[in-house]
This record gives sequence, C-alpha cells and structure tokens, in this order.
Amino acid sequence: MTKIDDYLDQLHHGVWEVVIPKDDVTDPLSDEWKRSPINIPTPGTLASYRKGQYHVHETKNEWRVHLDRYDPKVHPTLHLIDDAPLFLMIFDTMVMLFSEARGRSNTIENKMKDQQTLLKNGFSFGIFLLFLGSTFIISPTFYYYGIFQVFLPFVVIIIGFVFIGRGISWHPLQSAEPKKIVKGGAIILIGLVLSAFPIMIWNVILLSVLCIWMLSSAILLLNRVRKGKSAVIEGFYSRFAIAVVSLLLAIGVFIIPGEILTLFMMISGVIIILIGCTVIGTTLKLRSRSHISPKNMLS
Repeated sequence: MTKIDDYLDQLHHGVWEVVIPKDDVTDPLSDEWKRSPINIPTPGTLASYRKGQYHVHETKNEWRVHLDRYDPKVHPTLHLIDDAPLFLMIFDTMVMLFSEARGRSNTIENKMKDQQTLLKNGFSFGIFLLFLGSTFIISPTFYYYGIFQVFLPFVVIIIGFVFIGRGISWHPLQSAEPKKIVKGGAIILIGLVLSAFPIMIWNVILLSVLCIWMLSSAILLLNRVRKGKSAVIEGFYSRFAIAVVSLLLAIGVFIIPGEILTLFMMISGVIIILIGCTVIGTTLKLRSRSHISPKNMLS
C-alpha cells in the first residue's frame, strides 16, 4: 500500500511542497495524522491534517504537503510568528475568498451541509455581508467601538448565561450543578467588567498584540532571508516582502497607532465583502443547478 508518508523525504532536500495525486495513494493517512481546524486559508482546500511539522492540504484531486518550521503543538508561538505571520494570513485569506468568489473553487459548496438553507437564505445573507463590509470601510471607528464595548462584552455575558442554564436541570426542575452556575456567574461578571473597559485599554491591548506579532515575524523572516534563498524554500521574495510589510506596520504602531487600527478595521471590511461575494456566488451556482428562480430565493 502507498501512503503519503512515502513521499515526504523530498521535503528535507530543499522542496517546499510535495503534490501527490490521490490516485497514486492507496492508504493516504495513518492515525498519526490529526485533522487541523485552523490553518492559513488556501484555495481549493477541503480539509487539513498535521503530523508534527508535516502539514497536508487535501484538495479534490490531490494531497499537497509542506513542512512547517515549527510544530504548532510544541511551539505554538513560534509557529504563529514564523510559519503564519499576520500579514500572510490576511493576504492568503483575501486570495482564497477572491478565488472562491470568482468560482475557481467549490470548497464551500462541498462543505455545505444544508444546501436548501443556502438556496433560500444565501443570497440575502450575502447582500447583508456586502452591506456590513462596506460600512466597516466607511465607518471603521464606529465598528471598532461597537465590537469592543458592546459586541464582545455581550457575547461573554451570553456565554455566562448558557453556563448557568446548563447547570440547572429544567425537566423536571430538580437539582443543579453549582460549579457550572458559579462559572457562569463569573463569566457574566467578566462580561460586565469588559463593558466598562475604557477604549484606551482595548487600544493598548490590540496594538501590543499586533506589534509583537508583526515585529517578531519581521525579525525571524529577515534573519532567514539574510541567509539566502536556500533558507527560505517556501518563497524567498514573498517572505522578504512579508517581512518588510510586517516591519513597517510594527513601526507604524508607534508612529500612527490610530491609523493602524483603522487600517485593520478596513481590511476586515474587505474580507467581509469577499465572504459576501463567495456566499452569493455559491448560491447562484446552486440555484442554476437546482433551477430555482431569484423570486423563489428571496421569498
């Protein structure tokens, strides 16, 4: 039997990614491969799996394997800084969404568990996302305040009530689980405290995280670039560009912090718009295959 593992030796000899046709593999994944729920978005990816530093993306017809510099389970911080710098994550997310919005990938369609729901509500939801993303771009400050002083505390408080609800036996109303009720109460208290946080504290927290992440990524990537192309097999010029942009943004945190926060809110708006385009595009494809008219979609 042929496994993915039989093709991995090339990754230790200067090859960035090994592409394996599914027809060439009879027994692809052993138990050592664990599904990875969080990854840098990649067009056409159906699922992602990891085994140590090995990372495989499953597409419709291929297994695409690369070797991360750091195992995220062993070195999560270094993996985030070097293998997944913030600017790379943003850029790849936008590329993937743009690709799917143009119909180059059927990933969302394959993953959709209930296509009928998408057919009935997808178009309206996509239009809503287009509107929401546009308002993010037009009024980034308004949404920034809303997220951190209203939305985030509200979500935390709701989670607290959910914990309390799970700690009470409702049918019939008999016993209760004090630990869950106490935990729920503590979470609600945290939510109330968060709602009272001055926006300046949120600014400091967010800017600190962004600065540390981008500056660390820039330093590590520039250090690898300094050693030559052989040390950056995943793409010398792309990683150099990411390092420079990350460094400039990290410096910008100290010089123009308000503008940096505004920029990231606007980038969030662009991503929301691309998601809306993807939803609308997928809905239209499903509609054409199901012969459903636009009037029925909006009814």
